[in-house]
Amino acid sequence: MEASLEAHLEQLVRRHAELRDVLGGSELTGVDFARLSKEYSELSPIVESIAALRRARDELASLIEIARSNEDPELKALAEGEVRILRERLPELEQQVKLALLPRDADDARNAILEVRAGTGGEEAALFAAELFRMYQRYADVQGWRFEVLDLSETGLGGFKEASALISGRDVFARLKFESGVHRVQRVPETEASGRIHTSAATIAVLREAEEVDIRIDERDLRIDVFRASGPGGQSVNTTDSAVRITHLPTALVVIQQDEKSQHKNKARALKVLRSRLYEMERQARDSARAAQRKSQVGSGDRSERIRTYNFPQGRVTDHRINLTLYKIDKVMSGEALDEIIDALLAEDQAARLATI
Repeated sequence: MEASLEAHLEQLVRRHAELRDVLGGSELTGVDFARLSKEYSELSPIVESIAALRRARDELASLIEIARSNEDPELKALAEGEVRILRERLPELEQQVKLALLPRDADDARNAILEVRAGTGGEEAALFAAELFRMYQRYADVQGWRFEVLDLSETGLGGFKEASALISGRDVFARLKFESGVHRVQRVPETEASGRIHTSAATIAVLREAEEVDIRIDERDLRIDVFRASGPGGQSVNTTDSAVRITHLPTALVVIQQDEKSQHKNKARALKVLRSRLYEMERQARDSARAAQRKSQVGSGDRSERIRTYNFPQGRVTDHRINLTLYKIDKVMSGEALDEIIDALLAEDQAARLATI
């Protein structure tokens, strides 16, 4: 490792020891104790990784000395074998230290709001949007997450014009944050008599769930309209004005919720979605101010960015950002193999950020 990085690691070890000594005292106030405890707990895994690396280095130095100075051929060969094993392991331990140093996105532990919209392609795009929505629902089941449908706008033929859901669980946003963008499908529609392959698209947006402490909304900035909910073909139609449309006047953002029969619940859900969209707008504004940093990331999260193609005739799924192709489209659409793409995206993002250390 570079001398500057080694010096930084030593600073972290010293700071960890200082915090341990301070927290062992009794003169701290509740606020200070909480702040320093948080810093100590965040440093602990980094310091553990540094300690493991240093133990391996010390052991390697001892084994090299044994192999160099020992005249017993058997012991010498044994020490040389251990040296080879440790030398192969050291890069892995150094990588673990660097990964521990990477700043964690404060939003990674958040729940997420998934929004799916049919794009170009008419009814075929709407059918694909519905399939994507169900893919993420199945993936949430695989992960043990809760998948709560917020809103569905159906076409009546099995497709979705728009659909949204709140996904809750451990590290939801961390695993889904690179899914935002345009997803393209290539296949022969059932209505295509000539067997010609069509290309359609759907747009995915993954928003961090924002709390009131993140985004405060002034009631004076809202226009709230209530109306009677409607469903395809006269189905699921409420007989009361329970649907809610909220317009955020400063940004012209509009959120409609009509899935619940309670006007109060629809309003609460609409505000949750609105808050998350406003939070996302703020985040994108911050990111655009750090354009150079964004170039090193897997994707900007821009909804206009084409990120993935699902080619059904060839049975393949290709993520264009990392040039990854899997010939297991059925398992991806069932949520079973989606992890393979997500893990590769996370690894690419880690590698890009490690390159800046």
